[in-house]
Amino acid sequence: MQISDCRLISDLEISDFCREIETYLCRKNDGHLIRVTGPSFDLVAGWAAQGVPLKVAFKGIDRYFERYYAKGPRRRPVKIDFCEADVLDVFDEWRRATGIAKSTVDGQQSTVAKQPLRAHLERVLTRLTAARANNVLGPSFDALIDRIAHELDNARAEARGLRGDARRALIDRLAVIDADLLQRARDTLDPPARDALAREAEVELAPFRSGMSADAFGRAQQAALDRLVRERFGLPTISLG
Repeated sequence: MQISDCRLISDLEISDFCREIETYLCRKNDGHLIRVTGPSFDLVAGWAAQGVPLKVAFKGIDRYFERYYAKGPRRRPVKIDFCEADVLDVFDEWRRATGIAKSTVDGQQSTVAKQPLRAHLERVLTRLTAARANNVLGPSFDALIDRIAHELDNARAEARGLRGDARRALIDRLAVIDADLLQRARDTLDPPARDALAREAEVELAPFRSGMSADAFGRAQQAALDRLVRERFGLPTISLG
């Protein structure tokens, strides 16, 4: 499915989308208002027209700010234009995760698919450590997270030299670990919480639904729901590829 297959959205919906982005950017800039007008409005309106979910756009903005803060004290407020590459990259990752489109945005390959295995494991371990420290899954999950972290730490030590079947075996193992952790996280949700996340996933996918078969939409909906569960508990995606 190509982006051109998406339903057209109204000017009102685009304006609402741009207003939400402007409000979020204001919060990220510590209250300093940077207007989304003129060329910036056209840029953000383009995201809306492509079907970029708001939460995906927010995550892309967050990603830019994370790098910006890492460079030291901020010197000036961030304009939304600076966040474009990160927003499109996160949108690409989201589409890959939900199966909506191939892993390209404007013909560029997603950086996720190029990740070195060792670097991926290091990021996963950092996120798992943060999840445990924040007690996002409760004390009953501490042992599970510790076991996963220990296994991944050992895998990281060996990842640099892995090739061929050995690398494939580790990637397959990561997928098993990822599915186990995600299922345990799903099981902690009560029915109202699960229903709320399912509705949110359906809203995210609404711009793409008309161009998808029932089976494809079902798979995309489950993938979108899994992503929302990860976000709710701050869990990393352990699987790769």
